[in-house]
Amino acid sequence: MKPLTDTDYIHALIAEGEHQQQDFKFEISDARKIAKTLSAFANTDGGRLLIGVKDNGKIAGVRSEEEKYMIEAAAQLYCVPEVEYTLKTYIVEGRQVLVATIEETPHKPVYAKDETGKPLAYLRIKDENILATPIHLRVWQQSDSPRGELIRYTEREQLLLEQLEQGVLLSLNRYCRQTGVSRRAAEHLLAKFVRYDIVEPVFENHKFYFRIKNE
Repeated sequence: MKPLTDTDYIHALIAEGEHQQQDFKFEISDARKIAKTLSAFANTDGGRLLIGVKDNGKIAGVRSEEEKYMIEAAAQLYCVPEVEYTLKTYIVEGRQVLVATIEETPHKPVYAKDETGKPLAYLRIKDENILATPIHLRVWQQSDSPRGELIRYTEREQLLLEQLEQGVLLSLNRYCRQTGVSRRAAEHLLAKFVRYDIVEPVFENHKFYFRIKNE
């Protein structure tokens, strides 16, 4: 097997298109936007960012060293906590393509600061960066605590399971409306069920719903 050249390697990556673990950026003009992608990768399955590649997969190349500083700023200044990444430069058709690789973080969430400095956590779903819900944040917070707590089956838990067992995708709003449970209590309960692998979040039509997780 002859080793892959830079060109072969980058073309092979581009052929995969954008997906859950890969994103193309033509250029980096805003470190905050990149922080969003870094947060999403770190909070999900990790991923690769190809810089100097257009959305359609055409190689534009990176025009300056500035891009490297922008990634560094995104990872260190705009991500909380800082995101670790590795950066490699490949020469393809005489142009530079940067590949930043981000690992999934063991301690979630990683937040990205928005324009106002507010920290927001993102998830990577297919080829999009999606804002994590309060339920995701709770699942992450709970998963850092010991797993020893038992789920007490009160009426509340029973009611939630009955609704989910009807096989419908349940939204948080609908659950609160139908049961009269406060939003906070509902988020806590759903997070607990997600953490115990009883329920899973499903992203459809730009919204999160919940359903029973089938074995």
